[in-house]
Amino acid sequence: SGAGALFGLSLYPQMAADPIHGHPRWALVLVAVSVGYFLADLLWNQTLGKTWDLLCHHLVVVSCLSTAVLSEHYMGFSMVSLLLELNSACLHLRKLPLLSRQAPSLAFSVTSWASLATLALFRLVLLGWMSLWLFRQGHQVPLALVTLGGIGLVTVGVMSIILGICILVNDVLQSRPHPASPGHEKTRGTRTRRDDGPVTRDSSTLSLKDW
Repeated sequence: SGAGALFGLSLYPQMAADPIHGHPRWALVLVAVSVGYFLADLLWNQTLGKTWDLLCHHLVVVSCLSTAVLSEHYMGFSMVSLLLELNSACLHLRKLPLLSRQAPSLAFSVTSWASLATLALFRLVLLGWMSLWLFRQGHQVPLALVTLGGIGLVTVGVMSIILGICILVNDVLQSRPHPASPGHEKTRGTRTRRDDGPVTRDSSTLSLKDW
């Protein structure tokens, strides 16, 4: 979705200039397919009940994009919102070294910094642009859609900020070496306990709270 939106907006930049009206047919198809993916993940992923972040994200995304598909308006706005998925691709790539026990490593460092860079560019900057556009063009958009869009932007924005802070703390700040305290010797990700041997710490699950 993210790559398709980037390619589509580069071919048809008018969608960003006028996010409400005017769009090629393939843009509607891309947004509809994206809605189908989020719905499938929402209905079939049995862990969503335990991961409130994914549940909230999927609900607001499906609600907003479905409105655009059904009305056949706001395709430009929807295409810009799909650019956020470029960061999602980097986030999943970042998880691969963790799941394969290859962190810390060069691959993990590269994917961590790519995740932070794309989060700033394709999430925070774009969410700010969409919020500003919605505020300025509120007179053209029905109040119900302004409310729905505002809730979606706030929800995804707060989640993105929390996610960025978690990655920054876990990957950058906590990865720096610290001097050992007197009487204690620690290695990164491992703590020792008397008589019980080493206890390792792992944070490789996919929930936002574990980033």
